[in-house]
Amino acid sequence: MNQPRPFNIRILVAEGIPDGLRLVEKSNWVGLGIICPRGRYPEVKKRSEFDGSGVYILVGSEGEGEYPMLYVGEAETVRDRLNSHYANKDFWQQAIDFTTRGDPLNKAEVQYLEARLIELARASKRCRLDNQVDPQRPGLSEADLAQVDGYLHEVLSLLPVIGIRAFEQAEARVVGKTMFHWHGSGWEAWGYQTSNGFAVQKDSTARGKTVPSMSTSIDVRERLISDGVLIEGKEGFVFTTDYEFSSPSQAASVVAGRNTNGREAWKDKKGVMLKTYQQREVEG
Repeated sequence: MNQPRPFNIRILVAEGIPDGLRLVEKSNWVGLGIICPRGRYPEVKKRSEFDGSGVYILVGSEGEGEYPMLYVGEAETVRDRLNSHYANKDFWQQAIDFTTRGDPLNKAEVQYLEARLIELARASKRCRLDNQVDPQRPGLSEADLAQVDGYLHEVLSLLPVIGIRAFEQAEARVVGKTMFHWHGSGWEAWGYQTSNGFAVQKDSTARGKTVPSMSTSIDVRERLISDGVLIEGKEGFVFTTDYEFSSPSQAASVVAGRNTNGREAWKDKKGVMLKTYQQREVEG
């Protein structure tokens, strides 16, 4: 696995308004990211950055603590598609477009990017997709595929930086990470700390029922069951993938089916609580 490398980005606040149009460039990359709040689109839509081809993501919110709602699309002229979505789609609050400063992306390339982003969003199960159809990847030559996969890699590296984490996969490889354990009658789970929270490992099990007093994270648990992250097993539910939660307590509560302090519940192989482990980390 390649080690992540530092990189530079430059963000131009094009209108001088912090929450207005922003242009994002990355060192040694021909691509260009455009972040456009919906309310600013009528004022900026004539800009040349919307002239070209690209792949775009419409981003909306279903409520505090809920998954974001996304729509992924492609266009030979981005402005034309955004004009349509501005008039006909209500949910989105900002559009994020990826195009180029140099040679434009061709039709097959933007179709490939659209298909791959939808695949990744479906797999991550960290958003609600407004897309009703999953497009097929177009056929590309080996050389073109290498080029567009490189472009996609850069896009995926930028999205979390600008606050979009819906395409990330939980870290399935846990070599070198400290594993933590949490179990009860009929269920047993393993997990590990991540940059943004705590992930429960694939094949861990969760309690089959929740207690009546459970309030924290019950909506998250129900959504994971609905989305197939948790499926019914012999006694309870089974995780079908490594899944990242926003905190150790959210992870522990979903697993145990009751409100739980995850920092005390999760323990390493020596029985040391996550809380103690974290204290030792900062003291060391």
